Amino acid sequence: MAQNMTRRRVVLVQILALALAAVMPLLSGGVDIQQVRVLAAKFNVTCVVVFGDSSVDPGNNNYIATPFKGNFLPYGKDFFRGHPTGRFSNGRLATDFIAEALGYTNEIRPFLNKRLRPVDILHGVSFASAASGYDELTANLSHVLPVSKQLEYFREYKMRLRQLIGARKAENIIKNAVAVMSMGTNDFLQNYYLEPIRPKQYTLEEYQNYLASCMSDDVKMMHSLGITRLVVVGVPPLGCMPLVKTLMNHETCVEKYNNFSSSFNSKLQFKLEVARTTLGMKIGYVDAYGIFEDAVNNSKKYGFIEASKGCCGTGTIEYGDTCRGMSTCADASKYVFWDAVHPTERMYEIIAGQAIDSLRKQLMT
Repeated sequence: MAQNMTRRRVVLVQILALALAAVMPLLSGGVDIQQVRVLAAKFNVTCVVVFGDSSVDPGNNNYIATPFKGNFLPYGKDFFRGHPTGRFSNGRLATDFIAEALGYTNEIRPFLNKRLRPVDILHGVSFASAASGYDELTANLSHVLPVSKQLEYFREYKMRLRQLIGARKAENIIKNAVAVMSMGTNDFLQNYYLEPIRPKQYTLEEYQNYLASCMSDDVKMMHSLGITRLVVVGVPPLGCMPLVKTLMNHETCVEKYNNFSSSFNSKLQFKLEVARTTLGMKIGYVDAYGIFEDAVNNSKKYGFIEASKGCCGTGTIEYGDTCRGMSTCADASKYVFWDAVHPTERMYEIIAGQAIDSLRKQLMT
């Protein structure tokens, strides 16, 4: 019996070692996952809480009355157990990999999940809602959760945490948590360039300034709710999205859209620097623009064979409901985009690697 138990332990250790060996190259990019976990323990990083849009929504939209859902195939076809969860990708999101790298869980749960477990509350959850944005109007147009509602749910999360472990421990967990905020794309694609309201009120540059101010206000509110560590993800080069290229009849990235994406990111970074100084928060920034641009221009470097179209359907126009039931490419890990808007799980792994590096350099020092 003792020999059998010993043999089982050895096998288990071998399995865990193989699993870690498989994960580390995916998140590598120069990032030492073991070192990150040591630093996370040293700086008492307690959990991950997430705010944003479809780039970080693991399924909250499943529980609200909106057409913007991803809880059907082929979304999720490469996720654990091969079923859709509400994530707008073939598998996991960057925040899932971030939480795994920190040693908590391999999938961040949506806060609105009716089966949320105590362990999920302790490890952190996502309040993000696909189709949301910094502009409250963006969320309202799509009937999804604006940042104000996401923060309201965060207050509810804090209450549930206090009920679970007591007020003092709960406040310590929030103080040492890492918050991730990722949005902005929909403010342009689903709002400014689609609806007439904001263009009548703002020029494009004025609207960028407005969004950056909204982001700044969100950061201040997070700080008032106890968050001290934050990672903000910039917008990708919107002109490289297959959908944008199709609508603009371009075979290559649309420079006009990329230019305002880059300009907006600069405004975000300026506001974040002000927040670091005035609020005393530790704030990291993830250059999603640079990561995507490099992946599109140097796809072979990352093992991609297709960077111009998505894996779902024709890869040029399908996303969300128009992707429902569509055939897909043979190997999504060779594609930058899963649909005409959203990245593949492999691309999210690469983004996660950069985010973890930002965590290590900017938040855990």
